[in-house]
Parts: sequence; C-alpha cells; structure tokens
Amino acid sequence: MTQPPPPPNQPPQGGGFGPPPDQPPQPPTPPAGGSPNLGKGPQPGYGYPQTPPQTPPQAPAAPPTPPSGPPPQQPGYGYPQTPPQPQPGYGYPGQQPGQPGPYGQPAPAYGQPGQPGQPPGYGYPQATVPMQPQPGGPGGGRKINAQLAIIVSAVVAIALIIGGGVWYSKSSDDGGKDDTASSTGGTGGKGGTDEKGGDGGSGAGTEKVPSDPAAKVLFQVPAPPVSKDDSSVVVSGSWLTDTVYAKSGVAEVAGYDPDKGSKKWSVKLAGPVCAASRHVTDDNKTVIIHQPAMPTKAEPSHGCTQVAVLDLDAGKAVWTKTAGDQPINFNNVTISGDTVAAGSTEGGVGFDIAKGDILWSPKATDSCYDAGYGGGEKLVAVRKCGSYDARQLNIQTIDPKSGKVISEYKMAQGIEYAGVVSTNPLVVAADVGDSAGDGSGISDFFSIDNKTGKLLTRISVPGEQFAARCDTITKIENCTGLAVGANRLYIPTEEHEGSGESYSRTNEVVAFDLATGKQTGQRADAGEDYTITPLRMDGGNVIAYKRPPYDKGGQIVSIDGGTFKQTKLLENPATEAVRDVEASMSPDYSEILYSQGHLYMSQVFASEPTSADEKEYLAIGFGTSG
Repeated sequence: MTQPPPPPNQPPQGGGFGPPPDQPPQPPTPPAGGSPNLGKGPQPGYGYPQTPPQTPPQAPAAPPTPPSGPPPQQPGYGYPQTPPQPQPGYGYPGQQPGQPGPYGQPAPAYGQPGQPGQPPGYGYPQATVPMQPQPGGPGGGRKINAQLAIIVSAVVAIALIIGGGVWYSKSSDDGGKDDTASSTGGTGGKGGTDEKGGDGGSGAGTEKVPSDPAAKVLFQVPAPPVSKDDSSVVVSGSWLTDTVYAKSGVAEVAGYDPDKGSKKWSVKLAGPVCAASRHVTDDNKTVIIHQPAMPTKAEPSHGCTQVAVLDLDAGKAVWTKTAGDQPINFNNVTISGDTVAAGSTEGGVGFDIAKGDILWSPKATDSCYDAGYGGGEKLVAVRKCGSYDARQLNIQTIDPKSGKVISEYKMAQGIEYAGVVSTNPLVVAADVGDSAGDGSGISDFFSIDNKTGKLLTRISVPGEQFAARCDTITKIENCTGLAVGANRLYIPTEEHEGSGESYSRTNEVVAFDLATGKQTGQRADAGEDYTITPLRMDGGNVIAYKRPPYDKGGQIVSIDGGTFKQTKLLENPATEAVRDVEASMSPDYSEILYSQGHLYMSQVFASEPTSADEKEYLAIGFGTSG
C-alpha cells in the first residue's frame, strides 16, 4: 500500500520521540486474479513471504485515473451519477489512497463500493427529509440505454474470461461482551461486541425482531456551517448509549435524544476533531483527539495534540491532556480497560482514563515506535521498526496498565502497514506487497493467538473479489465492512452481476474460519440490486446493512451465525427525499450504528454547500414502531 500525499492542511508530523515518517517505494500492482473461491484452504507459507499466485492474463487496462480532481463519472444502474467529491480538509490525519476498480475501470457509480476515506458528494442536491414517510414513492423497473448495455456487456465478458466464467460457488456448510457503541467496523455497539471466539454457529443475540420492520425518520441533524476557506472538515465520531446518540461536529461533540433528536448537551472543543475511538466503556466514556485551536489561513493546522475523554452520560469532557515536551501529534486513539492508548509516528502513550495520568510513553532511546493500537477486550499495538525499505512490524498484545508486552507476532519484513480488525480473537489486516490493488488496504488477514503470539492462519482476500477495507496508514483500528466473532471472519464480496434483468448488481457476505483459514461455505446474499455490508456482531449473529437500489429504502438484517438465515430488523422509507439522504451516507465513507430498532447514519466530513438552496445533513435517525 503506497503512502498517499498528505491532504490539505495536514497536521505536521515528526519531532518528539522515535523516527520520523517515511515514504515507501511504489512497486507495480500485480495483475488482477480470478473469481472468489468459496471453499479454498489456507495459503502456503504462513510465515510469509510467498510467491503470489499466478493468475490468467489481465484485461487491457483503461487509461490511468488523473492524479487530482473528481473521478470520471460512470452511469449507475438506473440511478443518477455520483457527484464530485471534495478532498478532506483540516484535522484529517491521513487517508487511504483511492485506486481504480478492477480491470482499470474508473471509480464506480451509485450502488457500488466507494473509495475509502473519501467524503460523499457534498454538491449533490438533497431535499429536506419529511419527518414521516410519504406514500406512493416512485418505483417501477429500470431502463438502460444501448450504449450502457454495450459497456456492461464488455465488462461482463472480460470478467468471465478472467474469472473462468464462474463468479461464486454455492456450497453450504455449518458453520461477548458489550463494551462498545461503534461506527461501522469489526466491533459494534449497544450494539456492539468484542467477541471471545468460539466454534461458530447460532448465538443468542440481544437484538429484538420488531413486529413491523418498517421504519420512519425520527430526526435529522443539519450539517454544521463550514468556512468558505475549507473544502471539508473532519466530523468523525458517533456513539450510542441507552440515553443519548452523540455525534462530532465542527470543534464540538453534541448529544441528542435518541428518539426525538433534540440536543441534550454540547461539549465545545478548542479545535476540530482529528480522530475518535469507536469504543465506549461500561460507564459510557469515550475518547477523541482534536486540535488545540481553530485553523486560520496563516496557520491551517495546529496539530492533533489534544487527547480528551468524554462522559457521554454527563455531556462533559472529563479531562484533556497532551504528552511530550513538544506535544506529540497523535494519529489514532483507543480504549482498553481503564487505559486510553494514543499512537503516532512519534510513539505511543498510555493514559489513565479516570484522571489522565500518563501510564507509559516513548523513551528517548527507542529505536522502534508504536504507530497505533487496537482496543476493546485487549490492547494490541502495531509497533514499527526499521526504515521503509526494511520495515519490521511487530503485533504485540500488551498490558494496558504497564505497557508490558504479553505476546508478539513478527510480520514478514517489508510489510509497511497493518490494521487491527479485532483484539479478541486477534485478527490483523495488511496489504502484502501492495497486492490488493483496489485501495482497500487489505490483501490478507492474519489470525494470531494473542496468548502466545503464534500465527494460526493467514487468509488471502484478493482486492478484486472482496470488499472490506482498512485505513492502515494512520488509523490502525479503522477497518470497516467486516465483522469478527465466534471464531469467524465475516466479509462481503465485491459487487458483481446479479441474476435479474437490466444488468442488476448484487454481492454476498461469506465466512472464514479463523483457525483453519478456510471458507465455511456459508453465504448470505444481498438480493438483486442490494449491497450487503457487515456492521458488527450480535452474540454469534452478524448485524448487516443492505444498501438499496435507487427506488427502495435500506435495510438492517441479522444473519444467523449457524444457518446464515437473514431476519429483517429494519427497512427505511422509500420516498425520494429519504433516499437522497441515505444515498449520501454509504457505509464506505459514513458511520452507521444500529440498536434495538434504531438506525443512525452520519457523515465523517462536512463541507460548505455548493448552493444556497442545498440542504445537507450531518446525521439522520430512523426507528421502527415495535
């Protein structure tokens, strides 16, 4: 995975403890492989390195995507084109570089996975959402013109040639503790779990099945005003407790009534949010990083130096701290037990969550540094040693109080970045040899015994076949579109041609065994023109979001961990105004929380509207009646 150039007004890096960041070389991307194997065994040579599998010749590549500006527009399947996407602005510590799609295609249109780290098209016109669904939404079948039919037919023909004419097999086989209220990712909230492992199969989830899954709009939060000098502002971070839905704004975190959307409290910050933990403690505390002052033209960034613990029940900042003689610019932050752990290219620091006392910090003699951490039930560090041309990543399970290493797994030399998907069971993602080729940051998952540091298995997930993604460059714990639990890894496939008419698209969720690395044969189909994305675990079940076609509302489903039977928990209104807002909040670049018949979708960037009559939203809440 190549290091992208810093976004506008990037906080300065370097200084303090440990080596400065470096730029890796950019090796050529290997050719795309064939279709997913839904029953393959683990790859040879689990200690890596190994020779990449040989693949049939790749189809001729399209001209390269221009290095800047919006991607070329591509017509969707019966839906208007996706608008241009602004670049992230101040407070944003780094992002995963976008890549062209398989076979050299430009970035997909609506209904296809977007590029990681990119905000939605803020210039897209959006109507005000009615508080109640309106009857008689538009419907009917799609129409497709001859030119698009020719284009799609050519792409399908290429896919069949490369994939051997078979996309997915249909074999079947059998296949926590709540401590987080998270945005989209491998663990989730109230709902959310950090699973303790197990043998798979049905689990007693806590999510109730409503008598009627039809949802209505509960509330919407208008997008905050943004200065004309800024293309976009980071507003990442959303949390859900029994009494409040909390969401980051511009230099603010606000708490809202989960049913009415009325503002209950607001915590004003000295500067914009840079990063936020998805974890919430048992007493509903979480942590963010923010700048010490608002950016100006003269000084567009003040660095991401402020670590703040927030009490979501009381609606206040418990403490705000810095670390280092020259305050460290932190890239990421998490919580495990009673410890807040923040990582950076200058090293990692542990804070006591109650008072903010520093428990451990980098030493001046350190030749390695903790780039970041995964939290939850355990604390796992991604520790970097060496230069980019001889990088050594060590995955360490550490004691949260002392920082002492409990176990360690040494990844193959040369792997530059890794993301922590789950800490218990321990699963790490990496783009080995920059071979993913799709900007997802994932070519392989590593299942590790965090008691011994032994590698259990390595799971190959070619980027052109699977759709999960990680921002492994700076965020470490920002892996989305997947779930881990009951000794299984659940990930979605990439979109592909469906079985319906009018060139329909669809995908599936499949499961891998974390002990053997083999697929279990289980598969949950999205359905024609839907795209399914795992959000989190609910006991042994998977909670997933189904992004809808242009004329329907999105759904939340529970996938039984044993039978893979889907149960619909919620379905959004299909009215045009509602669909416009929902379409702007794809799971690829938004935060999605679901719990007990309530769905909350929110942006991670805010920008100035492109026209005076344009209406945009920071967040929207949906709820069922029973």
